[in-house]
Amino acid sequence: MKRLEPNLLLAVATGFALLLVMITATVHGPPVGLIRNPLVAVLCAGGFVVLNPILLRMMKITPRPPLIHPDAPGTAVWAALFPLMVIIAAAVPVFWPGPDYGLLVLIAAIWFGTTVESALKARRA
Repeated sequence: MKRLEPNLLLAVATGFALLLVMITATVHGPPVGLIRNPLVAVLCAGGFVVLNPILLRMMKITPRPPLIHPDAPGTAVWAALFPLMVIIAAAVPVFWPGPDYGLLVLIAAIWFGTTVESALKARRA
């Protein structure tokens, strides 16, 4: 391996941040989240990766390039906001424990799905 793919590193970093969101939402939320939060994360991220290209084709929208593009070095800085926002979302249940944070897990899973889709696009290119 000559170099590490930055889109893959972004997806891995966002995946670890999503895991942190699931843990904090499960520990500091209601007990029903023990099974539901990981299930929501897997289904939403997987569904986004599988169904988003189909939806873009049906709507005749041109496919977007990967999040981190080698020709534009500023994209790496903007793409770093994905794991940062997911880590900030992981801190919310710690400071405000009690409510159900299923929607927070869903949003973090969609952001993770976006980075996985970007890594897959970069690998194909």
